[in-house]
Amino acid sequence: MTYSIIAHDPATGEIGLAVASRFFAAGAAVPYVGARCAVATQAFVNPLWGVEGRQRLAAGEGAEAVLADLKARDEAQAIRQCHMMDAQGNFAAHTGADCIDWAGHLVGTTHSVAGNMLVDARVVEATFAAYETAKGSMAERLLAAMEAGEDAGGDKRGRQAAGLTVHRGQEYAFLSLRVDDDADPLAELRRLLDVADERYLHVAGAMPTAENFSGITDRAPIDRAIEEAEARRRAQGRASRSRATETGA
Repeated sequence: MTYSIIAHDPATGEIGLAVASRFFAAGAAVPYVGARCAVATQAFVNPLWGVEGRQRLAAGEGAEAVLADLKARDEAQAIRQCHMMDAQGNFAAHTGADCIDWAGHLVGTTHSVAGNMLVDARVVEATFAAYETAKGSMAERLLAAMEAGEDAGGDKRGRQAAGLTVHRGQEYAFLSLRVDDDADPLAELRRLLDVADERYLHVAGAMPTAENFSGITDRAPIDRAIEEAEARRRAQGRASRSRATETGA
């Protein structure tokens, strides 16, 4: 019912996870991401795989060992699908024997993709390949990969929900977007990412971190970055895609 991608950028340390599904609020049920690790639990979702998996991976356990233990303890492992990345950047994946076709996964050195109830294997293959060639930020690369999977057929039941999360070395997300119920959730996710780039991402980049508890307290560089982003949009002839209301003068 779902396909997802987990990715790690060794150059920046960013970790990202994106998911799409013909299942309501998949962006809430599937991803469990932390500062150094990520878990996607899907098919017949067991949220404990996500909660416990993320905790153990963050503590330093390896992805293969954690996944093997979760499978061994879960009598319903045959209907589970899960892929994860540990704090060392290693990936592991499981597609249960009773997951609904088409179901499967691909694991690489910087990203993994898994899906079930898909049109065919091309969805996972296209998603995996597109991430490797995509340009831009982690969020943009993840979304481009998911769009390639959708173009290859996506969830064979249709479309409903999507989510995208990026962490930049902190336990809280740098960016976390969800579309819970939409006829074209990836297109709506693309709109939200465009809106985030107008103001939110510039503020998020200044937020406190574990290394800098106070964060950036000078508004001037933030305001300058927002103004520059707006100027670029205007120069490109692009209007804001925000649906926010405006107050009267």
